[in-house]
Formats: sequence, C-alpha cells, structure tokens
Amino acid sequence: MPATSFNSRLLHEIEHGKKIAADAEDVWNWSSPAGKVRADRRANYICTCGNFTANGRLLEIGCGTGIFTEKVFHITRAKITAIDISPELLELAKKKLPEVDFRIADAMATNFPDDSFDGVYGSSVIHHLEYEPAFREIYRVLKKGGRMVFAEPNMLNPQIFLERHVPFLKKMLGVSPDESAIVRWKTKSLLRSIGFSNVSIFPYDFLHPATPRFIIGFVNSIGMIAEKVPLLREIAGSVIISAGK
Repeated sequence: MPATSFNSRLLHEIEHGKKIAADAEDVWNWSSPAGKVRADRRANYICTCGNFTANGRLLEIGCGTGIFTEKVFHITRAKITAIDISPELLELAKKKLPEVDFRIADAMATNFPDDSFDGVYGSSVIHHLEYEPAFREIYRVLKKGGRMVFAEPNMLNPQIFLERHVPFLKKMLGVSPDESAIVRWKTKSLLRSIGFSNVSIFPYDFLHPATPRFIIGFVNSIGMIAEKVPLLREIAGSVIISAGK
C-alpha cells in the first residue's frame, strides 16, 4: 500500500474519531435498547470463540470508547491492552476502566514485540483498515496457540451494502470515508494465506439496533432461526471472524 494512502487513511480515522467523540456510542448504534442486547451477545461471542480466560494477555484493536473493553474485561478478568488511533475516544475509554492499559497506536503497525498476546480481538474495526497489513500485524503479535476474534459488518447485508456504496447514505449515516465491510470467503482465503489456522467466519445478527424495546425478544428469536437457514443467514448484519496461530 502506498505511504500516501496509508497516511491518508490514518488521518481520516483520526478526524472521524474527533468528529463523533461526543456521541460515538449513538453513532455506532450501541446505546439503544436493541443495541445493548446486540453488544452483550457480541461480547460473549468474542470471549467464547477466542477461548479467552483470566490467565490470558489480550490485545483489543480499535477499542474506541471502551464498550467492548469493559464487557470483555468483566467476562474474562484477563489482562487487557487496548489501542485506538483516536486520542478523543481513548480519553473516554480510560475513564470507564482504569484497570486496562490504554494506548494510542496504529493497528497496522503496533510496535508490540512478536508473540506478545494470547488473544487479539476487536469490534467493528477491521473494516476501517487495510485488511492484509492489519491481519499480518495481528498474526505477528499473537502467540503460538493463541486466537484472534473480530466481529465485523457483513457486506452481503442489504443495508450495509447500500451504506458502503451510495455516497449520500454513507455521509448521512456517519460512515467514515475509508470503511468497507467483510466478504467472508475472501477474508477466509486471505487469513489462510497469511498462516492462520482453524479459520471460522460465520454470519449472525438480524436484530436491528432501531428495534423497539417491546419487540426485541420476538425479533431476536426470529433472527436466531434465520441464522440457521443456509441462504438467508448470508445476509445477516454481522460476521464473527476467528482464527488461530
């Protein structure tokens, strides 16, 4: 990737973080009643797919305001280092969780030593990055036998596809200039080419964050049925990416 493109992407993300810091959790749709249900389910997937425990040293990439830092910490009690490129978002995260080592760092060039972490995870961050250098960096800092887990938007979801390809929707919905979404078979092939093993990428989540509180349970139940239907599941809103070293 050309240095100019690399630097431009970083600058865009830093500016985006500054722009949304005051209401980031609303922009990301985690603060609504349905958003909170989705966040809890996502955090549980991250911990179970990563086999994360209290004995592990974990790296969170793109921690933002610390929503998933806090959830993963309370589930696992692991030692967590959390990084983000946005100083404004990191300041908010630090106030939530003083037990965590928060640092400003670029996910594609972290400066951590090789084989530093038992697990690496993140929520909705990989799609902001250049996939290959990001995954190569994750592989480098991950210990042998460790796992990485990321929850990301699914490009085959109709809303996400339109958000990423229709400029006025992208701007209206607060999508940052460089973000994309995951096409799972391409991502699986890339991970295997880098050296990851036991690669699993599965679509899930039909619960829209705008779902009214009184029908969340019903919509969630129908969504979990849809996740088991072979073709229908492909348009779910998110994917879980997990792989080992």
